Amino acid sequence: MDLGNLLHSIFNFENYAELLVLVQNSIWAGAVLGLLGGLMGTFVMKRDLAFAVHGISELSFAGAAFALLIGADIILGSLAGSVIAAVVLGVMGVRARDKNSIIGVIMPFGLGLGILFLSLYEGRAANKFGLLTGQIVSVGTVQLQVLAVAAVVVMLALVAIWRPLTFASVDPDVATARGVPVRALALGFMVLLGISVALSIQIVGALLVLALLITPAAAAMRVTSSPRLVVTLSIVFAMAATVGGILLALGGRLPISPYVTTLSFVIYVACRMIGNARAKRGLNGRIVRTTTTAVA
Repeated sequence: MDLGNLLHSIFNFENYAELLVLVQNSIWAGAVLGLLGGLMGTFVMKRDLAFAVHGISELSFAGAAFALLIGADIILGSLAGSVIAAVVLGVMGVRARDKNSIIGVIMPFGLGLGILFLSLYEGRAANKFGLLTGQIVSVGTVQLQVLAVAAVVVMLALVAIWRPLTFASVDPDVATARGVPVRALALGFMVLLGISVALSIQIVGALLVLALLITPAAAAMRVTSSPRLVVTLSIVFAMAATVGGILLALGGRLPISPYVTTLSFVIYVACRMIGNARAKRGLNGRIVRTTTTAVA
């Protein structure tokens, strides 16, 4: 394949306007998931759960693959797998070392189960591929409503526990001494995280869900230390990656995930460069002030 054909497969905006009308619900779904991912991602980073997201996504993938095999609803299967993984991690992974070892056990087990179920599935190959890497599908009005309601429930629950969860995330020992139910909050958040992973899989796939739940928040933390601004930027970055990825994928023949993950990565690199530049200017400023004081 020459360069021209390669670019044509990645970006092809013929009849783009007609196609755009057909995926309005998909765009709204991407915006909802971007909002959810941006909010959840801030706590994922605060609580150092990036590895946990990957572990949950593997069992979510297994649940979705099993649902596909038996002809059940894929989202319900994905949700069941995610919640089971989240509860296991929340109950058993109290200490960081325990949590990492448990995730290390869950990840290959979930991936192996998912591959087993997909190998037994005799339907369309596109359905198998979509579970791993995401795909643009015709999101019906009912599906969009269910997704929106589930996302709103998760976000309302997160807002309800926001302050004690922030306290428990920043300093769990002091929070425990103050009577904050740290363990219950950890379990509750893991369940919310599991639901968020399951909802996100239909956009970017099980293997690339990190692009929604980690990268936007990580990028936001590179450019600001303000808690409110981190949340705001995380949401903006996540929505830009999801909606932008859908709009770009609509013009090509590739799955949606490469577009979403590339946009998310570019945003992170840009934020990292901005953060490094600010840190360098701050260091130079301190050196200048120190030198001036010493000379004086």
